[in-house]
Amino acid sequence: MSKLHIKKGDTVKVIAGNSKGQEGKVIEVIISKSRALVEGVNMVSKHTKPNAASPQGGIIKKESSIHISNLMLVDPKSGDATRVGRKIDDKTGKLTRYSKKSGEVIK
Repeated sequence: MSKLHIKKGDTVKVIAGNSKGQEGKVIEVIISKSRALVEGVNMVSKHTKPNAASPQGGIIKKESSIHISNLMLVDPKSGDATRVGRKIDDKTGKLTRYSKKSGEVIK
């Protein structure tokens, strides 16, 4: 299993598909399927039956997962999409992610 370049809480940009160009925050990463749920991206209409939570029922809009290969991390410095690199931090000895565009470390 390969390591993914995106984590929960990251701001990402969609680079392919119906939602191309949209940006949002990652809500959840589904590692087994290499997919992610992104806030406000890839919205689908879901038909719901009336229940205790929604007594009216009807059609609700919700996010659907999108493949990780269609997402790119947004650079914290410049604000545009960037590739992600990994390097071992000199001080702590831990593996850190960094932006290939600006060289900035991603928290």
